[in-house]
Amino acid sequence: MYRGHKGFTLIEILISISLLSLVLLALYKSLDTLRASNRQLLDHLQKAQREKQATQTLFLDIAGSDGNISIAGDEFAQLCLEESVNSLYGLPSAKVCWVVSKEDNRLLRSEGNHYTLPLKSDDRVSVDKTMEHIELFRVYKNKTEVLVLLQQKNKKPISFVVYGVAKKVKKKIKKAKNKSHKRPPFGTPPIPPPHTTVGTAKSS
Repeated sequence: MYRGHKGFTLIEILISISLLSLVLLALYKSLDTLRASNRQLLDHLQKAQREKQATQTLFLDIAGSDGNISIAGDEFAQLCLEESVNSLYGLPSAKVCWVVSKEDNRLLRSEGNHYTLPLKSDDRVSVDKTMEHIELFRVYKNKTEVLVLLQQKNKKPISFVVYGVAKKVKKKIKKAKNKSHKRPPFGTPPIPPPHTTVGTAKSS
C-alpha cells in the first residue's frame, strides 16, 4: 500500500520564516555593532597617529632651527622659529610658527617665509591643523635647551626636551680695503725706497 509523505503546513512555514527573520535581524544588528566599533577604533588610531606625527614634527622643527626662537602668548604659548630646515613642503628653510587657536583650541602649524603673526590675507603661508582640544601648550628656553609641555583634554600630558638648540652667530668676513695709489704730478721726482741713498755718478 502506498503512503504519501506528509508536507509542511502553512502555519509551520510562517513560523519558520518568522524565526529565520529574527535570526537574520539579530545577525544584522551584531554586524552593525561590529562595524561601528571598528569605525571608532579606526578613528582612534588615526587620531593617535596624527597626534604622534604632530609631536614628532614639533620636535624636528625645534631641532632643525637656527636657534633664533621667539616665545610669546599668555594663556597658550606662541612659538616661532625664524629658520628651520624641517620643511613639510620641500623648502630649503622656512619660518615655522606653532599657535593655539582660541576659537576651538586647536594647535596650528604655519610654514612660509617672511611673514608675521597674525597672518595677513596676502601672506603665502601653509597652515596645518595638527591637534585638537588643547588644554596646555607651554614652551621654555634657555641657552641650549627647549622644554615643551603639551596636553589635550582627558589625555595624558606630553613633555620633551630638545638639546643643543643654540643661536647660530653668522661670522662677518671683513674685506681688506684696497688703497688706491695716486700718481704724483708731472715733474715730481720719485720717492726713493727706505734705507737707500741717492747720489750722482762721478765721471772718471
